[in-house]
Amino acid sequence: MTVLPLVFTSGWASGINAYAVVLLLGVFGATGLSDDVPASLQRPDVLIVAAVLFLCEAVADKIPYVDSVWDSVHTVIRPVAGAVVGALLAGQSGSLSHIAAGAIGGSTALASHLVKAGARMAVNTSPEPFSNIALSTAEDLGVAGVVTFAMFYPWAAAVIAAVLLASGLALVIYLWTRIRRYLRRRARRREEKRLAAETRRTAGVPPY
Repeated sequence: MTVLPLVFTSGWASGINAYAVVLLLGVFGATGLSDDVPASLQRPDVLIVAAVLFLCEAVADKIPYVDSVWDSVHTVIRPVAGAVVGALLAGQSGSLSHIAAGAIGGSTALASHLVKAGARMAVNTSPEPFSNIALSTAEDLGVAGVVTFAMFYPWAAAVIAAVLLASGLALVIYLWTRIRRYLRRRARRREEKRLAAETRRTAGVPPY
C-alpha cells in the first residue's frame, strides 16, 4: 500500500491538470528524484507531448468560457489519465493492484475535475477575465506544489489533496446558484445563435 497516497494525490491533481501531472512525474523520474515513476512516463516523446498540451491548457484555462469548453472536452480525458497514471504507479511499485489503483486514481480525478469545472462555471458569471487568470494560476501552482510534495512526503500530500477536494466540493455546492446562472446564460446564447442562423437562412442571407 506504499504507493496508495501517491495514486490518490496524482488522481486529484489529474482532475485539475492531467498534463502537468504527467510532465511532473516524468521529470521527477527522469532526473532520478523518484524511483516510483514508471519508465513509460519518463520517455522523451511523452514528456514533449505533455509539455505542449500543458502549455495549451495554460492558455485556454485563463480565457472566460473557453475554459469551460476545455473542461467539457476533458470530462473523459482527465479521469482516464488519473486511472492510467494510478495503474502505472501501482505496476511500478507492485504494492497495489492495477485495478484498485486505476479505480482510485480515476474516481479521484473525476471528483476533482467536477470541482474544477463547477468553480469555472461560477467564475464565468462575472464578465471580467481576472478571476479566471487568478484561479487558473492558483490551480497550476497548487498541482505543482502538491505533486512535488508527494514525491517526498506522500502521506502528508494525500491528506492535503483530500482536504482540498472536500473543500472544493463544499464550495461548488455553495456556488450552485451561480453555476445554474452560467448554464442558463450559455443555453440562452445557443438559442440566440440558432434563431439568428435560422433567420438568415429564411431570408436567404449567406451564413457568414
